Amino acid sequence: MELLYDIHDRPSKGKTLLFALQQLLAILAGTITLPLVVGYGLSQSAALFGAAVGTLVYLTITKFRSPVFLGSSFTYLSPMMAAFASVVTYTGIENNDIGYFGIVLGALLAGLVYVILSIIVKHTGTGWVEKVFPPVIIGPVVMLIGLTLAPGAITNLYKPGIQLGVLSQSESFISKCICILVGLVTLFTVVAVATHAKKFTKFIPFIIGIFAGYAVASLFTVIGIATNTEALKIIDFSLFKNLKWIPDFAFIHAFKGMKAISASEHAWRYVLLIIGSYVPLSFAIFSEHIADHKNLSSIIEHDLTVDPGLSRTAMGDGVGSMVGALFGGCPNTTYGESISCVAFSKNASIITIVVTSVLAIAFSFFAPLMTFFQTIPPCLVGGLSIALYGYIASSGLKMVQKVDMGDVKNIFIISSILVCGIGSLFIDFYHFQLTAVPSALIIGLLVNLVVSLPLKKKSKKVEKNKENQEK
Repeated sequence: MELLYDIHDRPSKGKTLLFALQQLLAILAGTITLPLVVGYGLSQSAALFGAAVGTLVYLTITKFRSPVFLGSSFTYLSPMMAAFASVVTYTGIENNDIGYFGIVLGALLAGLVYVILSIIVKHTGTGWVEKVFPPVIIGPVVMLIGLTLAPGAITNLYKPGIQLGVLSQSESFISKCICILVGLVTLFTVVAVATHAKKFTKFIPFIIGIFAGYAVASLFTVIGIATNTEALKIIDFSLFKNLKWIPDFAFIHAFKGMKAISASEHAWRYVLLIIGSYVPLSFAIFSEHIADHKNLSSIIEHDLTVDPGLSRTAMGDGVGSMVGALFGGCPNTTYGESISCVAFSKNASIITIVVTSVLAIAFSFFAPLMTFFQTIPPCLVGGLSIALYGYIASSGLKMVQKVDMGDVKNIFIISSILVCGIGSLFIDFYHFQLTAVPSALIIGLLVNLVVSLPLKKKSKKVEKNKENQEK
């Protein structure tokens, strides 16, 4: 794919700002949604701040050669919720700050796993990575990253951004239809702009799509408020009443939690829970890091696992996640939405990611704008996600095209990964959850091992007897 701007190119200031805003809007939903889903008072603005700082750390470690934004990782959703929910059970103390201590400790341990893996890669090289994760495995895994996110996109497509009262069956139907309309307006606008717009406009389809969808949602909401019709309300404008200007950083609560947990003689049980929840999961999802960077490499036509190197990208991801979690509490990861945005806009300029991070930091302190972002309804995000997640899956399909599909071995590997991933194979044991993508990857690796086993060679005696019989 021919890029409009390569890694070290610098668009004009105006274009850079628009590209950066588009990146921010693309990663925003996931980054601020994770703390909302986890609950327990996690700050969305702090999560955005942490993601931005973590991204700057990642860019620094990768020598400003890998154009991707790090956002909140939903892979750690289960361990984060367990860290809060298990406080009383494991410590005997009812204190929410201990939960913050748990998620920060877990994120630090998760990042440490990546640091260790990066050191291993640095000393052993990447040859083993190419052998263990060939295109026949990485391709389907990248497809799964997009496909496993797809149900979330469709679920969001039915959701308004406001808590509605009790609706009749007909009112509920109307509400869902309006939500779908908002999502489809967003999707079709993105598609139309990306394929038919002229000049620079075609490279910012997400910005235009979001504002088009928001305009439609606002129109229905205003009519709903004016006519007191619940079914027409899509956006929760009441969020603007209680503005919070300063992010509630996680490390402040974590320090309090560390003091509180020291009073419990059973604190070690809670720490073991955190270790058991985060560490194994981090080893398992390292494959997603590789898949994301292979995907990004194919888009920018520059192998990031070679330059700046997998050791640096893993180190950047790990340290960036650790630093980001200190502020937002959420472990970070390279975002598929960010990669898709690079592909759609044909802009791999590093300066765009830097400006995106600076904007995110500034916006996290600007309460009215953060509140505006929070009022973007799920149905609009759902329409946007259809394009984003679909592009991720399509990128994986592009990698699979390089695989010899005439070889039955490859068919078995790809089919095993796709069926296990789409079928949501997962391991859930004692607050440790291995989600669909890493579980499918493990199955794929095992199948690859089985089909690659060398056949036992026949003994010379047997071969000699066979030759005598033929004579």
